[in-house]
Amino acid sequence: MTAGAAAPSATGSDAAAELSELYRSGRLPTEFPRLRALLAELPDTELHRAGRLLERVGPDAVRAAHPDVPVVPITVSGYGTVAPLVPLLTVELARHGLLLDPRLGDFGGYLDALAAPDDSSLLLTLLDAQVVFDQVPTPWRPEDVAHTFTAKIDLIEGLLARSTTPVVLNTIPLPRIFPAQLIDHRSRALLGAVWREANARLLRLSQDHPTVVVVDLDPWAATGLAVRDARLSVYAKAHLTPPLLHAYAREVAHLARARAGAARKVLALDLDETVWGGVVGEVGPLAVEVADSHRGEAFREFQRVVRQLGSQGVLVAAVSKNDPEPVREALRAHPGMTLREDDFVRVVANWRPKHENLRTLAEDLNLGLDSVVFVDDSPFEQGLVRRELPEVAVVAVDDEPADHVGRLLADGWFDTVTLTAEDRQRPGLYRAEVERRDFLHSFDSLRDYLAELKVRVDLAVADETDVPRVSQLTLRTNQFNLTTRRLAPADVLALLRHPAATVLTVRCADRFGDIGLVGAVVLRHDDDVLHVDNFVLSCRAFSRGVETATLAEILRHARGSSASAVTAEYLPSRRNAKVADFYPRNGFTRLDATHFRHDLTDMPRPPEHVQLTGSWPPGGTP
Repeated sequence: MTAGAAAPSATGSDAAAELSELYRSGRLPTEFPRLRALLAELPDTELHRAGRLLERVGPDAVRAAHPDVPVVPITVSGYGTVAPLVPLLTVELARHGLLLDPRLGDFGGYLDALAAPDDSSLLLTLLDAQVVFDQVPTPWRPEDVAHTFTAKIDLIEGLLARSTTPVVLNTIPLPRIFPAQLIDHRSRALLGAVWREANARLLRLSQDHPTVVVVDLDPWAATGLAVRDARLSVYAKAHLTPPLLHAYAREVAHLARARAGAARKVLALDLDETVWGGVVGEVGPLAVEVADSHRGEAFREFQRVVRQLGSQGVLVAAVSKNDPEPVREALRAHPGMTLREDDFVRVVANWRPKHENLRTLAEDLNLGLDSVVFVDDSPFEQGLVRRELPEVAVVAVDDEPADHVGRLLADGWFDTVTLTAEDRQRPGLYRAEVERRDFLHSFDSLRDYLAELKVRVDLAVADETDVPRVSQLTLRTNQFNLTTRRLAPADVLALLRHPAATVLTVRCADRFGDIGLVGAVVLRHDDDVLHVDNFVLSCRAFSRGVETATLAEILRHARGSSASAVTAEYLPSRRNAKVADFYPRNGFTRLDATHFRHDLTDMPRPPEHVQLTGSWPPGGTP
């Protein structure tokens, strides 16, 4: 299906056979956690079959065996037949450890679904060319198509204005059978212009409506995927081909993964025959291939793409079995090198097993292994990392460097709904974090280190400019996320406008510079009780007293505003166990398994090493 996808292999055949056996034996629900590793081995041609098996099992059976598996309720609606999309969505979500709870809309009922959305995480509105051409007169002209397409978008946009459910739309590729019905090239050109202008308007809907995401199918069609199968379209009213539907399902799965807080952040690269041609220890730092040859041009193109990803906040690291000196010389001195040492947040070059280096890398960055994508050309290293670190996503490249880019981009591992200013600054912020760790090692005690770090915390009431970043923190933060409630931008905006709610932003800086907007607290006022609905803090701000100082300031303000108590909630997840005792450690009394209360009598003291600043509380009340 995807450009650069791996060809079927013996390993893939073994995985397909094992998956079939799990289904036949009835063990597929109990073995669901293993599916990520099995599905990673399957070629795309086998994934559709795997999706059908998982669809037959159903989400209830899996949940009965594994209650903690994240479930994603998705409503699937469209103009034509959309049922074939369900197994594809099922398997694509399973590849990321997610379980699909599908709600299938009525045939042709996409407008009804938009008008009366349910409680799904996502509402898919699958559009195809027949939504326009079934409504044009016979015979038709390009002007008729323009009028019909415009009316459809007007209708959709009117419904979106009243919707609070996240909606996924798509651009509509134009099958050749329609321009081919116009015998003069002027009319064909006009139809192409009309169609592209309408698709451009669809794409811009996501700029005007914060609940909308638009999947652009034209780039997928440009890879050679057929748009229309005549028999499926005429007889089954399935107007998009299975391969194009699979591409769409993959895009939706990326979106669902990001909304579930599972977006990847780290791109860990092997170097020899992955980033450059040749083995640096054999040919020398200045002789590796990165330009001025056919293979060198392919490696240079790959480096350009990696640098492009890094410019958008992806943390690029090198993990190489090499001596460190020639690696650093190649990155610093090779005249044709696109990626330089400063483009990496960490360069790891030694002779330890790569899975051990990847584990250390994640620890140094204070991130989970499920944040890491690993690219290597060695089947041995690929298999070893898959076996030892199943949380790590492995991108398999081989001895054809021209395919490296396609294989890296075949899955949208780093996809996010919105890119923020903090995203673009992230690599520099993590490099500063490495400096902090080196600074820590120069002290005999943590207390002395924190005193010299000169931590500053700024609390303020969020405004509309903070909405994308606050939403992103709730979507992507897992470890210090007290409830793991995920908030889309529209949800944050609604909280900002709610009279009983206050959203606080937490910004942090220290002697090494500005760390940025690293946390958010959602407060709710209920008579004389202040309730902490959620508290999230980026891993960049861990272990330096930011969270303790923030909570102490909230408690101090609550008492000063004559509140009788502050209550809070902690909902356990697979990733936030390290903050399970956060509220009890700060003087809260446990009311039940998830709720806590502070009576504002014995007040915690904020850490002495943290300087609190900011515009909150304004005028004495939040």
